[in-house]
Amino acid sequence: MSSLPEGWYKDPADPSTQRWWDGEGWLGKAIPADQTPPPGPPPAEEPEPAPAPPPASAEVPPAAALPVVPPPPDAPATPWAPPPAGQQPPAGWQQPPTGWQQPPAGWQQPPAGWQPPGAGQPPPPGWGPPPGWVPTPQGWQPPPGWVPPPGWVPAGALPYVPQARPHGFALAGLGRRLVARLVDIVVVLILNVIVNGWFAYQWWLEVAPIFRDSMDNPFGSVNEQPSARSDYLILTMLFVATALWFAYEVPALANSGQTLGKRLLQVKVFRVENTEQIGFARAFRRWARLGLWTPFWSCYGLGLLLQAIDSLSPVFDPRLRQALHDKTAQTVVVAVPAGYRAVQATEPPGGEK
Repeated sequence: MSSLPEGWYKDPADPSTQRWWDGEGWLGKAIPADQTPPPGPPPAEEPEPAPAPPPASAEVPPAAALPVVPPPPDAPATPWAPPPAGQQPPAGWQQPPTGWQQPPAGWQQPPAGWQPPGAGQPPPPGWGPPPGWVPTPQGWQPPPGWVPPPGWVPAGALPYVPQARPHGFALAGLGRRLVARLVDIVVVLILNVIVNGWFAYQWWLEVAPIFRDSMDNPFGSVNEQPSARSDYLILTMLFVATALWFAYEVPALANSGQTLGKRLLQVKVFRVENTEQIGFARAFRRWARLGLWTPFWSCYGLGLLLQAIDSLSPVFDPRLRQALHDKTAQTVVVAVPAGYRAVQATEPPGGEK
């Protein structure tokens, strides 16, 4: 016995119409869904005469030639799917929700756990193949005289690596970063000439006699040796140079993400996770990985060698071009358009979290 009482309901075959359900099946002709139905069942309709079969030579209409693939018999029915005409609704049947539409012919229930491609894994910002990129079918051979289009990748080649765009900005080029660093080195060198000038003069007074002796007798032994005071003066100058570099770079990166060189070359240091100011602690970690090796220049140039390795490390990171000091502080260097700093100046400052 059906749980659905007699009455007018939307036709499952055409939701824009309604038909009379007598508790066991559908009766009568369908009427528009927005039309007021009669109070009772529709009058019995006379059977229509069967249409004459088309002649053998008649062409089959294209729509009738399309095959209809029924759903698999073991596919679970949707709880609100209406019963077919002439059949009783199954147990647990519910009225279709607003906006429900009949699935197209040949539709099949997706398997359990199915998700659309890429669900839950959004692509990185700015991801996309290069203009004109065309994947190559396996085993494809170009015809004689064929010229590959721009961005063409041959079969078996390395897969295309999308160019990352942190926070919507392009990564700063290695050449631009190098020029920005050279500008900062010149600024720090000028500060050292001003502050370390007296120590450099005192060191020269200590080593000048040894230098003159070696110039007068280049093939002989040098009688005098550098004094301990000259070594102390070198260490003092290295520590002062480290302090000047710290005072120049760390506060500037913490507050704006740009030193003078980066501002002139329109590059900026961002956090990897957001565009807030990187803060003092993160700016110090970024500088310390590179700058704290300066006093070790006196150890046969060990500090200078380690700094050179750190400076060349972005070459070996094609994804984000992070140097070792960027990886330590979780920062990334991007190219910003002209005027970006003026816009960012109105944002509230962010601190280290």
